[in-house]
Amino acid sequence: MNIALWIIAALLAVTFLASGAVKLAQPKEKLVASGMGVLEHFSAGTIKAIGALEVLGAVGLTVPAALSIAPVLVPLAAVGLALLMVGAFIAHARRREVQGIVMTLALFALAVLVAWGRFGPQSFTG
Repeated sequence: MNIALWIIAALLAVTFLASGAVKLAQPKEKLVASGMGVLEHFSAGTIKAIGALEVLGAVGLTVPAALSIAPVLVPLAAVGLALLMVGAFIAHARRREVQGIVMTLALFALAVLVAWGRFGPQSFTG
């Protein structure tokens, strides 16, 4: 179970790091034109904030435990990313974007699994 949680956390970290980096690096217009239409109704500042939260969540999923510095941040990062996915779900649902909804629900489920595992049976403090 510990190895599975590490793998899931690493995959989530890579996904959110990439997604956040793109949101931080690209202007809103380019993101919307590249297929992220869900961002159309968000301000540029909000998109940058979401990107920053995704990057911070990605770092929080792996770095604290890998360095044995405040590993309690791992499940907290997972909870934070799950909450971001709740917001993403709402945004995609309003636009009736089935693919976005499915991807968001999958990421949400994986983040909740990491949070549950790291707060519970595979806690770093236990």
